[in-house]
Amino acid sequence: MVVSCARMGQPDGGWYDDTPPRVVHTDPADKGTGVRSKKVTITFDEFIKLEDASNKVVISPPQIEPADIKSSGKKIVVELKDSLKDSTTYTIDFSDAISDNNEGNPMGNYTFSFSTGERIDTFEVSGNVLDATNLEPIKGILVGLYDDLSDTVFASKPFIRVSRTDSRGRFVIRGIAPGTYRVYALQDADGNYTYSQKSEMLAFSHATFEPYAKPDIRQDTVWRDTLRIDSIIRTPYTHFYPDDLVLRAFTALQTDRYLVKTERAEPNRLNFYFSYGNDSLPQLKGLNFNSDSAFVVDSNLKNDTITYWIKDTTLINTDSLTVEARYLITDSTGTLVMQTDTLEMIPKMSYERRMKQEAKENEKWLKEQEKKKKKGEAYDSIMPVKPLEPQISGSGTITPEQNIFFTMPTPLEKCDTSAIQLYSKIDTLWYKSRFEWLPVPGNIKKYELRAEWRPDIEYSLEVDSAAFIDIYGLVSKSIKQGIKVSSNEEFGSLIVNVSGQRDSSTVIVQLLGSSDNVQKETKVVDGSAEFFYLKAGKYYLRAFVDNNDNGQWDTGDYYADLQPEEVFYYPKEVECKEKWDITIGWDLNATPVARQKPQAITKQKSEQEKKLRNRNADRAKQLGIEYKREINTIKNKVLK
Repeated sequence: MVVSCARMGQPDGGWYDDTPPRVVHTDPADKGTGVRSKKVTITFDEFIKLEDASNKVVISPPQIEPADIKSSGKKIVVELKDSLKDSTTYTIDFSDAISDNNEGNPMGNYTFSFSTGERIDTFEVSGNVLDATNLEPIKGILVGLYDDLSDTVFASKPFIRVSRTDSRGRFVIRGIAPGTYRVYALQDADGNYTYSQKSEMLAFSHATFEPYAKPDIRQDTVWRDTLRIDSIIRTPYTHFYPDDLVLRAFTALQTDRYLVKTERAEPNRLNFYFSYGNDSLPQLKGLNFNSDSAFVVDSNLKNDTITYWIKDTTLINTDSLTVEARYLITDSTGTLVMQTDTLEMIPKMSYERRMKQEAKENEKWLKEQEKKKKKGEAYDSIMPVKPLEPQISGSGTITPEQNIFFTMPTPLEKCDTSAIQLYSKIDTLWYKSRFEWLPVPGNIKKYELRAEWRPDIEYSLEVDSAAFIDIYGLVSKSIKQGIKVSSNEEFGSLIVNVSGQRDSSTVIVQLLGSSDNVQKETKVVDGSAEFFYLKAGKYYLRAFVDNNDNGQWDTGDYYADLQPEEVFYYPKEVECKEKWDITIGWDLNATPVARQKPQAITKQKSEQEKKLRNRNADRAKQLGIEYKREINTIKNKVLK
């Protein structure tokens, strides 16, 4: 009966083939000398595919005219277009671009090399390229060497040897001759192998090194099972140094100023967006209207985004406003010059369309009032004026170190702080509490209410009507908001004793969440960074050296010979608990920089390793589903 119920079909194929392609022949020979042919043919033992050759395959010395790289069947053909240099070692680094055609097994970091001279250079150097802001591994960035040790060579000459980082941010530069070198990294936007655009990500170092090699032993453990070791295989190999180069890549601050765009997203405001800020704001002159005292100017802290709020409702309802704008831009010599433009500012929604929309809203409101009238409920015969409605953030339950923020939809004409009251509840009685009302810098619509928030105390925030009136005459309603301050029992604290600073510069420690996002930050004072009122959970730590003491991380500048401010990560997670006071020690330099950032918050993962690790597990799961389905089919037939 069981035999008769067997399901016919194609074989499932079993486990995946994890064997990568293998090179069986090359023309010319790998590591050959005296080569004069510009054509290289590599033959494999199975059909292969070449992925993204233009980005992944890197040839040293760099080729000004890109090489022609093709794959077909079991072969890869590389044809160099530049003339071959005498007595030079050439390397073709395929990185992880080669995989088999069926299962996609990557071959790994395969490199083919040959020399046009009588000897071939075989030294290698390796290391990591990390994002200077967060120590993330950078994938696909060029890394190159110079034997010219001048400080300007990076912007004037192409690399002499190059490589590209893999998904782990790891690079290996091969075919290096004996000598003294400097290493650089470049996100080469224009393909000229030099730092020629300020927008290109780069890394540079004044440190020099000399490559060398020595014999070494690699140990591989063979396990009999999950608990017992079968044997340890010792394999001799040549270890190339240095193998721990670390480059912190950054993008220079874009100080060139130009107008990115202008818009009139809403009828009541004009927006100007610049690439970089300046203390001198644009000067607007109305050409078809009187612009004297027509605007309220709202600029952010950087002065690169400026909003001109139109005060006159007549101008708001005018579909086209023509303005003459005078503003500073950077010319081709890097000098700020005055630019004058005539701009026609048209809102995205025309006046006629807005009137139709308002009419629909009025009609909808009238129908609602008619329904209330028929049901005998209270209704309004006149549509009320829309009030000014500020957004209040931080209300509800807060920690003792939080504050309350008011964000207005439009700039205010009047702000009556005497109409704002804060009360605290002690036992059963309410007492008036002191507070400060402060405008938030860089946002004329935002205000901060500061108070001494005591743990486990209830507060009541009460704002009288007409406390806020905006530039259009809209008036706020009365507001009553309850606020509860959490008890000290709900929090823990963390003290970080920081050591390893190379100088007396200020160090700022940041407390991070699971997404590498900043939760809190504080300066190191007398060797310690203190964090209070921490919710129970898992956290991570990042620190940066604030060289200019401005309270924020700053990038580097190659032309000013300025490195980005150093960033460090605590290599472990920190678990905080309620009512726990935790103290940890952190030597910033105890762990190599390339291994500091915890894997749990590292976003750039090793792609091929993850793919190989999960593939058989996915296949096993799929086979299990198929077998279970077949067994159920057999059972059902047996029961029938």
